[in-house]
Amino acid sequence: MRSEEAEIRRHIEKLVEGLQAKDPDALRPLYAPDIVSFDVQPPLQHVGVEAKLKNWEPVFTGFETVTYELRDLTLTVGDDLAFGHAFGRLGGTLKDGTAIGGMWVRVTYCLRKTGGGWLITHDQVSVPFDIATGKGVVDLEP
Repeated sequence: MRSEEAEIRRHIEKLVEGLQAKDPDALRPLYAPDIVSFDVQPPLQHVGVEAKLKNWEPVFTGFETVTYELRDLTLTVGDDLAFGHAFGRLGGTLKDGTAIGGMWVRVTYCLRKTGGGWLITHDQVSVPFDIATGKGVVDLEP
C-alpha cells in the first residue's frame, strides 16, 4: 500500500498545484465526474465535477495570486478506496493588492481507484464553530 499512498499524496499535491496556478483544467481530472463536495460555501453540497469547479471560481477570479497550504495529511488506503484528512489554508493576494493570510480549515478526502488511477469522489471542508454564538471560529491553528 505504500506505493498507493505515495500515488494519492501526489494526487493531492496536484490539487494544491492546480489551485495555486488557478487552473481549473488541472483540477478537473483529479475529481470523479460525480464528486459530492461539502464545502464551506453554500449550498450544502456541490454535486458533479462542474459544480466543484464552479465552487473554486471565486478563488480564481478574485485572487491575483493563490497560496494553498496543506498540513498533516493522514491517509488510510485500501485496494480501491482511500480516505484522508488534513488542515488546509487558502490565501494569497486579491486583485486589489490586499494580502490574505487565510484561515485554517479541516479537510477530508475520499478517493476511489478507477481505471488504474485515484479520483477524489468526496471532499468536505469545515470550520469549527462556537456553540454559544453559532459563529465560526477562524483563528485556530494546527
